[in-house]
Amino acid sequence: MGSIWEIDFYSRPILDDNQKKIWEVLVCESPLDIDTKADSLFRYAQYCPSTQVNSGSLRAALQEAINQAGKAPIKIRFFRRQMNNMITKACQDLGIPAQPSRRTLVLNQWLEQRMEEVYPQEPGYQGGANPSVRLEKPLPQRLPDALEGQQWVFVTLDAADLAEMPEWEIGFGEAFPLELAKVSPEARIPGILIFSPRALPLAGWMSGLELAFLKFDASEEARLLLETGVSDSWIVANIKKPQILAEAKGFEEAKQKANGVHFIGIQSDPKAESFAGFWLLQEVNL
Repeated sequence: MGSIWEIDFYSRPILDDNQKKIWEVLVCESPLDIDTKADSLFRYAQYCPSTQVNSGSLRAALQEAINQAGKAPIKIRFFRRQMNNMITKACQDLGIPAQPSRRTLVLNQWLEQRMEEVYPQEPGYQGGANPSVRLEKPLPQRLPDALEGQQWVFVTLDAADLAEMPEWEIGFGEAFPLELAKVSPEARIPGILIFSPRALPLAGWMSGLELAFLKFDASEEARLLLETGVSDSWIVANIKKPQILAEAKGFEEAKQKANGVHFIGIQSDPKAESFAGFWLLQEVNL
């Protein structure tokens, strides 16, 4: 399997000599498994004057990144919706699929680090809060009937147990090193297991969704939601039983204690020793 990249193309809190904001292209490689070494992931950064903010200059920057990496990625993820057209066009011109996604964990951390340590050192730096991304909140959709799991349960694993993921039999999945999320080996990681006789088709469908995170939503009616892409939301379950309600609240509390880290596993039945799908997820604030 090839690499997946995360990119951002946006203005930075730095003014040029003409008092125009300087833009920047950031490219970094997504970790795909739990034993990836964070310092082995490819990164590329390039400033861009505001007069050259277009898909052509972005394409040129991405081509330079490809030249330096030695190989093009199989997919590019980006979280900034307002840059959708420009990013998609530049990627299309390079023959690389572009995917709106909140699964940009390395990029988010890198941006935070640059906001604190890099941009303040630049001439023309303008202090102030980093604007968050305005995300639309569409109504959550029901999972397609054919893809709903037959049953599901809340579970927890020790972070140390997840280190054995490379030895598990997994059909579809993705993970990241836990140290990237600042999670200790002693932490308890919450998640859900979904059981379905159609486990493999369900896992295959979910693998194409750009899984972001699970969350328990009690704002209107208690339900478990699966967030995907940049703003899509799916209803995994409506929760009415008091016992399940307590477990859902426990899941959300455990997730917060684990810095937002949690997981989804899909199996054919509770006795299965393999996973049709297994994804390590982290809820991050964009």
